[in-house]
Amino acid sequence: MTRVMTCAAVAAVMLTSVTARAQLTKTITGDTKTVTATVEAIERGNREVEIKREDGTHDVLYVPATVTRFDTLKVGDKITAKYYENMVLRLKPEGEKDVDTSNAGLTRSEAGTAATNAQQATFTATITAIDPQAPSITFTGPRGWIYSSRVKDKDALAKVKVGDKVDITITKALVLSVNDAK
Repeated sequence: MTRVMTCAAVAAVMLTSVTARAQLTKTITGDTKTVTATVEAIERGNREVEIKREDGTHDVLYVPATVTRFDTLKVGDKITAKYYENMVLRLKPEGEKDVDTSNAGLTRSEAGTAATNAQQATFTATITAIDPQAPSITFTGPRGWIYSSRVKDKDALAKVKVGDKVDITITKALVLSVNDAK
């Protein structure tokens, strides 16, 4: 879901910020968001945690095996997450090789109650359809990824064409802390 939301932002920003084909790179700095939630249920076998956000909405999160404190979680624990995302878009020169790479790292706090997870992915997406009437654009990428989005700036849409390739680099950082319920 995060990747879909990210790609929506990528499509919208890319097409609203392209002022000429000569402009090859654009950086979109994301906002830092803080979310607090309460653990409502834990499925230890699947490593899934159901959380309830402050606004009353529920979500189910998968907790990777690298999170060693998963076994100490209990219903009622408060989880605070600070999330940041940054994107760099680059219109790819013709003939340049496609990319699809990712890196990640996890750093735990000394107390063991918090951790920072950082990820970076770079992939090449190809514009496969443009509908100037909607206006909208469709991208395809590695591993069967397909995404379509409306575009606000028709002038920018007119400056790209089907077959153009864009390298998208997404950097994410998540600081997660668990505070036991009192």
